[in-house]
Amino acid sequence: MFTKIYQPPKTDGSGNIRGQLRAAQRLLKKSGWRIVNNRLVDAAGKPFEIEFLLVSPTFERAVTPFLRNLKRLGITGRIRTVDSAQYLNRLRDFDYDVIVSTFGQSRSPGNEQRSFWSSAAADRPGGRNFIGIKDKAIDRLVENIAAAPNRKSLITATRALDRVLLWNHFVIPQWHIRSFRLAWWDRFGQPDKKPLYGLGFFSWWIDPAKDTALTRKP
Repeated sequence: MFTKIYQPPKTDGSGNIRGQLRAAQRLLKKSGWRIVNNRLVDAAGKPFEIEFLLVSPTFERAVTPFLRNLKRLGITGRIRTVDSAQYLNRLRDFDYDVIVSTFGQSRSPGNEQRSFWSSAAADRPGGRNFIGIKDKAIDRLVENIAAAPNRKSLITATRALDRVLLWNHFVIPQWHIRSFRLAWWDRFGQPDKKPLYGLGFFSWWIDPAKDTALTRKP
């Protein structure tokens, strides 16, 4: 965990993932799952079924191909898209198998990490530990972040927690883009030095020259 860099599985983007499916099949078989009548079942004969709870049809385009691959493994997957009120209630009660979520972070993590990853937050209704993590080692790493005495210690503690979370495979990464798709009215000035991980809207200002040029009558 602390000697090898975590690398998520990669494909060529063609949709042909037979190698990955074979690897998944081996892992499932090692864990006691077997195929009976084209369905993946456990030792008691109970089939492997999983539901993806969504709040917007937008995410169906990302989940649907995933369901097709699960079917090839004998797993029955379903999409359930609900309205925002029902989704929020089920989120608060941890009433789901899989959800689509993000874990927004700052460059100075602190006490809020307890809500994301700690055992104490795993069963707390309305908490942010959506995964249900209960791990003493992770609890200790979270406390190291909250109690970090200086910036160097904070960075070290955060990277340690990051490695442990990654290697536990708690989440399935979906996509990432390094740029923002943005259109704006060209009346604003922007600082030369921009934030590393954001647009920095609060540092924009109305540029008098640009504003005059836009409002000038022909």
